[in-house]
Amino acid sequence: MLKLLLSEPENPLLQEQARAWQTKWGVEIDNQQTNGLALVLDQDNLALKQLDEPKLGAVYVDFASDILTFRRQQTSVRKESIAKAVGIKGNVFPRVLDATAGLGRDAFILASFGCHVDMIERSKEVAALLSDGLRRAEAHPLLGDWLPQRMALFHDSAVNLLANWQGMQPDVVYLDPMFPHRKKSALVKKEMRLFQALLGADEDADDLLGPALGLAKQRVVVKRPESAPYLQENEPNMSIKGKKLRFDVYFTHI
Repeated sequence: MLKLLLSEPENPLLQEQARAWQTKWGVEIDNQQTNGLALVLDQDNLALKQLDEPKLGAVYVDFASDILTFRRQQTSVRKESIAKAVGIKGNVFPRVLDATAGLGRDAFILASFGCHVDMIERSKEVAALLSDGLRRAEAHPLLGDWLPQRMALFHDSAVNLLANWQGMQPDVVYLDPMFPHRKKSALVKKEMRLFQALLGADEDADDLLGPALGLAKQRVVVKRPESAPYLQENEPNMSIKGKKLRFDVYFTHI
């Protein structure tokens, strides 16, 4: 587990928040760390930072960001491949279990359309970032009246939770395992570089498909880069393809 730093170590409010994070996630507070990856708490958010590479910036969860706000307000089910993949149609909004939540962006888009999305994140650090994003969204005037009712976070191994799920059975299990990114872009340089330094690639991604198929009522959806192999080399019932990625769909009710 990464250590937690305070941007203002003497700030009583930040000290109180840090103790709360320490209790919830078991993170050690260490304001002496000056290099490497760390979680940094300031008055705005909890963020992942590479302390000795400040040009990388910070990675944090912001469901009210300009990008997500534009996407939520300007896109429609017809335009969003992910909405088609999970089976949103008319007034049908499947219950989704996102077993590889990451920063929660896909879960947020599905929730904004009307789906209830349970999110699983196995990394304590990423789950802490997600938890912080959900906390701030609850207080946001445009998100607080619906987001808390549609998004829930669970921290554990996805393989374990998929095999022993105690919640309401999902219509759809959604998988987006981390795949090695080779193209140089702002996203790779920042978020994916920090994420891969923290987590590495999902070497056990193939292990998710079997339990997902056993749990989902209707379908399993796997998000993959356009050129990536199928999970377990198992050809899906259909694929919805975009320019850079695709959604492999496995039906479980046929």
